[in-house]
Amino acid sequence: MTDDIRVINVLLVEDDPGDVLMTREAFDEYLHNRLDVVTDGAEALSYLRNEGQYADAPRPDLILLDLNLPRRDGREVLAEVKADPGLSAIPVIVLTTSQAEEDVLRSYQLHANAYVTKPVDFDRFIDAIKQIDHFFVSVVQLPGARD
Repeated sequence: MTDDIRVINVLLVEDDPGDVLMTREAFDEYLHNRLDVVTDGAEALSYLRNEGQYADAPRPDLILLDLNLPRRDGREVLAEVKADPGLSAIPVIVLTTSQAEEDVLRSYQLHANAYVTKPVDFDRFIDAIKQIDHFFVSVVQLPGARD
């Protein structure tokens, strides 16, 4: 790893084990960032609020959020994150299989920073994750990001 690579903490909120596995593989093989995974919306909010087993969880620099989650769906999580002054500055990328226009519109109304439809092809999925990572690590300035 070179000195010019900034390491960020990424929280993946995803209940599909296959998508979690592909995302972990992308991070392990190609990316230099920390990836934590939670599998439902209620767990995501506990993680973000450092509650219970997540008392020592790092604050994520970026959230990758599926919409269709058990317990609390991604729309609810997105709304709560963006309504919380302590969390609202964290960029949230909706990463979902839905291509429905109402999901895209609703996500942006709830202040998602981007909406990405998950490619089903493994190589295209890995490429999408790498592009998201490149953009948020190399292109944009994140709030409170460490140099």
